Amino acid sequence: MKIAYVQMEVTAAKPEVNAERILKFIDFAKERKSELVIFPAFCISGTFAGNNFEKKSFLDDCEFFSKKIVSASSDIKIIFGGIDKTFVAENGRIIFETASNKIFSSEFGCKENFCVKLSAEPFFLEKDFAVEKLPIECPLICVDSVGIQNCGKTFYTFDGMSRVCNSRGEIVEIAASHEQGINFIDLKEIDGLPAVKLPDTSETAKIYCALHYGVRKFLKQIGIEKVVIGISGGIDSAVAAALYTKILGAENVYLINMPSVFNSATTKNLSEQLAKNLGCKYFVVPIQESVDFTVKQLEGVGFEISNFVKENIQARDRSGRILAAVAASVGGVFTCNANKAETTVGYATLYGDEAGFFCALADLWKFQIYNLANYLNEKIYKREVIPQGIIDIVPSAELSNAQNVDEGKGDPLKYPYHDFLFRAFVEKNLTPEDILKFYAEKTLEKNIGCEIGLTEKYFSTAEDFILDLERWWKLFTGIAAAKRLQSPPVLAVTKYAFGSFNEVQNSFYLTAEYKKLRAELLQADK
Repeated sequence: MKIAYVQMEVTAAKPEVNAERILKFIDFAKERKSELVIFPAFCISGTFAGNNFEKKSFLDDCEFFSKKIVSASSDIKIIFGGIDKTFVAENGRIIFETASNKIFSSEFGCKENFCVKLSAEPFFLEKDFAVEKLPIECPLICVDSVGIQNCGKTFYTFDGMSRVCNSRGEIVEIAASHEQGINFIDLKEIDGLPAVKLPDTSETAKIYCALHYGVRKFLKQIGIEKVVIGISGGIDSAVAAALYTKILGAENVYLINMPSVFNSATTKNLSEQLAKNLGCKYFVVPIQESVDFTVKQLEGVGFEISNFVKENIQARDRSGRILAAVAASVGGVFTCNANKAETTVGYATLYGDEAGFFCALADLWKFQIYNLANYLNEKIYKREVIPQGIIDIVPSAELSNAQNVDEGKGDPLKYPYHDFLFRAFVEKNLTPEDILKFYAEKTLEKNIGCEIGLTEKYFSTAEDFILDLERWWKLFTGIAAAKRLQSPPVLAVTKYAFGSFNEVQNSFYLTAEYKKLRAELLQADK
């Protein structure tokens, strides 16, 4: 039995577009004398169609195009995923339907023994390709989709990775990641094929592939060809610049450096070098005069403007005034360059550096950003486009003298530790109670995954540790949640991207057990 399985791009909420693709693949499968052609789950509607699933007109449209698929089943069996059912069609009619996404050939009258699984799973770093245990030993054909879909705030890439497994549960064929295509296999040959290994791809390579694919698809989807990026001489904006340049070409990427009196010659020179390396349009637009004018205006009518407020004014002036105006003038958009550590605790200015049309890096921890910078240099560009100085310099917002990079001063976040603490909050659902228990047991680094000895390096006393823990937990559950809800859309690479789960603003809370343990540790400090 010759089987075709289609790893197709699915466009959410556009049944006609999807049906046209399906019908073309059916014709091609027929030309190749296939007896069966298989499509992914939700291949008519898309996985993330939102409240369209509650609209009768949309459901009717999906049914209309499903019937077109069924009508095309002369001389071939077709298996495809509807909204809530899997259908098998033959000779212009449905011969089998089920609410399950996994069906056995015997269920639709095939003498050959095999199983089909229809999937529609987004790409996640945590994705497990282990073959599930089947009730009977038989070949398995698992078909998935590609494309980009969203649930509002969060965008997901679908990487496909459709695969064929033999009766022993070994993968014998696997489709390319993030690529649409049709594959053919002869059922009788499956058990004779050698097992293949999953692509030996590093985490960083997977991240780059998802980001490049997702950003490219999103830009095409919204019709944007020009992007403006505020570059500071720091790692996040440098990685964003290298990523967007690879996608759009240097001629369509505008790099804007916006120094104040606090920006060092070091970072200004690194910004210029980055732009030269990438070949992008580069502009220096100083902001000190406009910041001083804003402060003078407000003080002139009686407001007292603190140094902290002046920091926020700088960030908002860069995004809300300059980047937005430049983007409008060139007919493009400007990016948000925030990473996941900053987003977790709201270490960004609302309507300032947290603004932008899209945030491609917001599901990446700082250490992943550094890994991506090296990957872009070594594997993608095969030369140093991101200057080593940007990779080596202390991370700093450079919004005050307290963040002077030439003096080794930077952000209040100790990324080698806080990356993993915040990751425990977000991806492991750990609370201060859990963290403090691990700290008391001296197993914290092991449990959150950071380098052993960092807590002793950064915190000389239990009181220091507790103050730091409560500071960030209060921000994570408080003002940072409000900021995240107003931040740009995020491209997900994990199951735990912000916007992908229901966030609430319940404010700061510590459990009774935590307070008890805190008191014991503080007492022991004395």
